[in-house]
Amino acid sequence: MTDSPSDRARELLRGAYDTHMHISPDVVERIIDDISLAQKFKQLGMAGFVLKSHYGSTAERAGVVRAAVPGVDVLGAIALNRAVGGINPLAVEIAAREGARTVWLPTVDSVNESHEREGVGGSQVKVPVWVKLQLELREQGIELPPVPVVDGGGVVLPEVREVLGMIARHGMLLATGHLGRDEIFAVVDGALEEGVADIVITHPEFPSQNLSVEDQRALAERGALLERCLTTPHTGKVSWEQWLSNIRACGAENSVLSTDLGQVFNPPVEDGMALMVDRLLGAGFEEEEVYVMAVVNTRLVAGVKES
Repeated sequence: MTDSPSDRARELLRGAYDTHMHISPDVVERIIDDISLAQKFKQLGMAGFVLKSHYGSTAERAGVVRAAVPGVDVLGAIALNRAVGGINPLAVEIAAREGARTVWLPTVDSVNESHEREGVGGSQVKVPVWVKLQLELREQGIELPPVPVVDGGGVVLPEVREVLGMIARHGMLLATGHLGRDEIFAVVDGALEEGVADIVITHPEFPSQNLSVEDQRALAERGALLERCLTTPHTGKVSWEQWLSNIRACGAENSVLSTDLGQVFNPPVEDGMALMVDRLLGAGFEEEEVYVMAVVNTRLVAGVKES
């Protein structure tokens, strides 16, 4: 991948959102802060972004950034990890009233990730920054029990149902976080039953998700969008060839681009979407297909009501 995006990619991204990123202020070091990034998005003609934190609601913070950088639509979100009480309907209700757009189901504290982390303590240098933080907290005696979303029989828990109902009522977007395959299908089906209109399958190529093409197609048939994050192939968690193949197999109309950037060792956040656009165009995707993934679908995820 080249270091600098092309002018063609920059132009195509006018009006696009990046709906998944990790920037400062945060509990770990990040490559850029939210106001500086909003200023860069404004210069590039991009519409806005969603602020993601694994540890707290970003709804109030998003409002401050919007006021500081008029013309850039910065949206808040909440991830239902232990730091907000896990599956906490009250936290979701408050975030919704503050204007949050996205509700991520458990990420760092998902049952699925707790299995992935077993035995990782001796290799902290190679694990994601959030895993290092989890281990540090554990060493301090702060226990972080996993946050379940289904019971032992795979049935969606009542408190998750309550949250899904809130998401539907407030017109928010549900993102599946770091759930495992069976959990994802259970909560997507539950969300549809509760009337949730907008669903994103969070980075289906990520190792702890690793959804097959058949599973991805089945979820797309349910109306969910499949999130294609830059960092997953960029950091070698999946090959670029597999990433591109999955998009082709599922259809551009069912995929949405986001970066998942913000780590100090990765490319600048404001370059991420354009780098993916260049990669897709170079792989033979039509410009119209890329526009759907990068602009049309990111605006859907951001909740933009087109006139």
